[in-house]
Amino acid sequence: MNNLPKKNRIRVWDLPTRLFHWLLVFAFALVWLTQGDDRYLDIHLFAGYLFLGLLGFRLIWGIMGSYYAKFHNFSYNWPTVWHYLTTLFTSKRSHFIGHNPAGSWAIFIILILGLLVAVTGLITLGGEEQHGILAGVIGFATGNYFHGWHELMAWLMLAIVSLHIIGVLVESYLHRENLIKSMITGYKLSTPCDIHVKPGYFTAISLFLAVIIGTLGYFSGYFLSKAEVYRPFIGPKLIQNELWNEACGECHLSYHPNLLPMRSWQKMLSEQDNHFGEDLYLEGETILELLTFASQNAAENEFTEAAWNITHSIPLTKSPLRITKTTYWLEQHIDIPKYIWKHPDIIFQGNCGVCHLDAKLGTFEDAAMYLPN
Repeated sequence: MNNLPKKNRIRVWDLPTRLFHWLLVFAFALVWLTQGDDRYLDIHLFAGYLFLGLLGFRLIWGIMGSYYAKFHNFSYNWPTVWHYLTTLFTSKRSHFIGHNPAGSWAIFIILILGLLVAVTGLITLGGEEQHGILAGVIGFATGNYFHGWHELMAWLMLAIVSLHIIGVLVESYLHRENLIKSMITGYKLSTPCDIHVKPGYFTAISLFLAVIIGTLGYFSGYFLSKAEVYRPFIGPKLIQNELWNEACGECHLSYHPNLLPMRSWQKMLSEQDNHFGEDLYLEGETILELLTFASQNAAENEFTEAAWNITHSIPLTKSPLRITKTTYWLEQHIDIPKYIWKHPDIIFQGNCGVCHLDAKLGTFEDAAMYLPN
């Protein structure tokens, strides 16, 4: 006679938990795929905001949610986790309807790392890009420092997520149950005495609508803006000078003085009779006004991210006369394919306006850069 309890199909994961899980997977994948390429910074930030919002929801749902989603129902101590791991590949292994001990620790670590990734990302955004809720509060140096921590936290989280996926696959094999499928359907086979949770339709619909409304609000500028090319990130409004724009703009783009240090402009104007093989024929009063404008807006003033990076990439003993010869410029353009430079609109490397929509303004926002077709 078989005395084993009969298995029943019960709902373990409610709809809000499942919706959160797959939206978080989507957000993290989108964040990862768009990192490192400034052209997709707006997408990267959207995914980051979505990621942070979902973490906030999970923290609330971990307290107010259904039985198996509540934190206190899968908060295992280390001895329990160790026992689970050491018996996993033996006949003494334990089966858990909800999160197993190892999986529960992975979830808590993912939540903590996720929050650290989001917070360091906000600090980086406020410091380096001067955007977001911390814009104007944090300097470029702080933003640059936390950028490294932001990347480190992201890599650590990727490692934990990878271990989590491996753990899911291993447990699915050992217990002969499809854990991925159960996170889609919400159901598992269990004994009648196990708790059958409610579906949670209202909360799931509310979460879904919040994501949709937030997405439409974030990208509304792409649909509502009358600008020829919509730019989600506008840099600081830099001071312009009519004489500067006229003197420089006769032959090429009027490069804003924040793109080189003051010593470079001084050297350039002192050698105006041999300006890259040309004589500028500038009067003394004109040179004085240009020098005054340059001194007030040179890279040392660090009005923009580009200015800060250029300042810190040039040794104090150097006074480069070409922006394209600075270390920062070379680092930023090292991965540009050679065929791009041969585009008929570019002509030469200093023709910044072809790729940078805000080149004339001198701000050179990361997300305002588009490579020509």
